[in-house]
Amino acid sequence: MPRFSANLGFLWLELDLPDRVRAAAAAGFDAVECHFPYDHDPGEIAAVLADTGLEMISLNTGLGANGRDDFGVAARPDRVDEARRLIEQAIAYAAAIGGRHVSVLAGRTGRAGESEAVFVENVRHAAELGASVAVGILVEPISTVAVVDYHCHTIEQGVATLTSVDHPNVSLMLDTFHVGVAGDDPFALVERHLDRVGHVQIASVPDRCEPDHGDIDHAAFIQHLDTLGYTGRVGAEYRPATTTAAGLGWFEPFRSPR
Repeated sequence: MPRFSANLGFLWLELDLPDRVRAAAAAGFDAVECHFPYDHDPGEIAAVLADTGLEMISLNTGLGANGRDDFGVAARPDRVDEARRLIEQAIAYAAAIGGRHVSVLAGRTGRAGESEAVFVENVRHAAELGASVAVGILVEPISTVAVVDYHCHTIEQGVATLTSVDHPNVSLMLDTFHVGVAGDDPFALVERHLDRVGHVQIASVPDRCEPDHGDIDHAAFIQHLDTLGYTGRVGAEYRPATTTAAGLGWFEPFRSPR
């Protein structure tokens, strides 16, 4: 059965990041992941990871100078220098805390002009740099329902980017929320592209809350991953309907005893 990571960009937000790590450990998660840990000294995060025995599965490159209006800049032809700085920052941070992956945020481009060629070059740069410090690179398709004009918004686009990058240190992040709100079938997609998938995230569709209701049967999906032989982690990246603790009933069959 797959093991689970808690996404600390959404869970236990009432706590500071180190205490979120501790809360995830206490709840029985095997690992954590986050979005933007850069306000915290990496030594502090490395220490709490060592103390709890958890691994940081992934973190994101920064959003860009305009924050969520950018949602990344790695596919922006006019901002290559900024993209490289954000990639280098994220990989250095991940290496310092023993993190496994960096997810490179492409940004809002509408796929105009040279944006895909620029994204491919920036992801290849990230792959080469990450390989030198044992940090893998993720490409995550994010539905335009969630982020308007996001550059890489379908699994097939993500696979095409990976094919063009052609580097063993890059893999795909498959998020059932983004797949589901786009009207695609996560069961079929993970089966078709299992050899490309480096990380999976789950949340209900369409409300992005706990994965125990909605349009996707996540219990069946998790079993499907197991049947296919998926060996990565499953990231709980959802927004709790009330509090994180109150919504963890779905996780009880999967939690690790501590």
